[in-house]
Amino acid sequence: MSNYAYVRVSTKDQKEDRQLIATQNLEVPKENIFIDKQSGKDFDRPQYQKMMMRLKKYDVLYIKSIDRLGRNYKDIIEQWRIITKEKQADIVVLDMPLLDTRRDKDLIGTLISDIVLQLLSYVAETERIFIRTRQAEGIAAAKARGVKFGRPTLSLPDNFHEIRVRWRSHEFNVASAAEICGMARSTFAAKVLRYEKQGFNE
Repeated sequence: MSNYAYVRVSTKDQKEDRQLIATQNLEVPKENIFIDKQSGKDFDRPQYQKMMMRLKKYDVLYIKSIDRLGRNYKDIIEQWRIITKEKQADIVVLDMPLLDTRRDKDLIGTLISDIVLQLLSYVAETERIFIRTRQAEGIAAAKARGVKFGRPTLSLPDNFHEIRVRWRSHEFNVASAAEICGMARSTFAAKVLRYEKQGFNE
C-alpha cells in the first residue's frame, strides 16, 4: 500500500502551499505528491495522469478538497468511480471527513460516502454556474450603462483619409504616409486595412 497526494491550483501564479501543508502529517513521500498548475475543467493534466498510472489496489489518495479533483460534477463522479471501483484504491478528502473511503466499508458506509460526494460535487458545480451567471449579468448591466470594455479605440488623425488615398495612388510610400499621419508603419497599414474592410474604400 502506498500513500499519494494530489494538489492542483488553477494558474501558475497561484500558490499550492496551503494544500501541501495539509499533507505534511500524512506520511506521503515527496515523490508521491503530484502537482498540476492548470484549470480543472478536464482531467487532461500531466501530473494527474502520471499519478493515475501509478495508483493501484489498496493505495490511498489524499486531496485537500473535492474541487481539487475537478470542476465538473459529472467528471468528478466518474473519476471517483475509476479510483475506488476499478483501481480499488481509497480516497480521503481532508476538508470533508465523511469522504474517506477507508472507513465503513460496508454497504451503508459506501452509500453515505457516495451521497455526500454527489451532493458536494453538485453544490460546487452549481456555485460555479452562479458565478458565471452573475459575471454575465454584471457585464450586461455595465454595457447598458454605457461602460466600454477592452482597449479604447484610438481616433484616426484628421489627415488619415487624405493620406490613405494619396498612398494608394502611390504618391507616398508606406513609411512616408505613416510618418505624415504620426503613426508607425505597421499601425498605418493595419488602420488602412481595417478601414477599407469596413467598406469605406474610395
